[in-house]
Amino acid sequence: MITGTLINALTVVFASLLGLAIGSRLSESIRGAIINVLGLAVLLIGISMALETKNVLIPTLSVVAGTAVGEVMGIEKALQSFGDRVERRLGKGRFSEGFVAATLLYCVGPMAILGPIQEGLTGDMSVLMAKSLLDGVASVALASALGIGVAFSSISILVYQGFFALLAAQLSSVVTERIIAEFTSTGGLLIMGIGINLLELRKLRVGNMLPALIFAPLIVAVLQLTGL
Repeated sequence: MITGTLINALTVVFASLLGLAIGSRLSESIRGAIINVLGLAVLLIGISMALETKNVLIPTLSVVAGTAVGEVMGIEKALQSFGDRVERRLGKGRFSEGFVAATLLYCVGPMAILGPIQEGLTGDMSVLMAKSLLDGVASVALASALGIGVAFSSISILVYQGFFALLAAQLSSVVTERIIAEFTSTGGLLIMGIGINLLELRKLRVGNMLPALIFAPLIVAVLQLTGL
């Protein structure tokens, strides 16, 4: 049930190691250029995802409410603290930035929820295989610039996607096309935030926006119950 997720996580690990090997041979200007190009690509992905919404108020309200909750909980700070502790143990630079950026990039996209649900319900791993290829390419670029923290995002992939795969059968009557669309759109706004951070246009605490991914399906469910 989670074979596709395991393959996805291992792909990120091996691609990150390849990125580290390549990165050591790249100049600082080339690494910077890679991050800028990746930032543009991530921004484009986020925009295309955000446009999936059928009601722009749903992702907007989800992000506003989710960010408020995330700021109170201090999710971004907790992620950074975890990364900093591992960084001190490993003695590697930029661990936190790589871990957080890769975790958010790989776990809030539409494939990260559609893939494990599809595998959990039918055993079809096709979506996760495509996601593994995309994540692998991104991991090479990210790890070459941000370091070993990118490889550790594979743990986040295992936990996040494994959760959806294992509960897919029970959620089959709840996860409607409308919920997927608004979840994807909300995730797209977060992906756009990552792109903005990678481009260094503005520092957004995207980690604190994560609760928005819970609010999106809840808002859709309420609207469906009320017939709106």
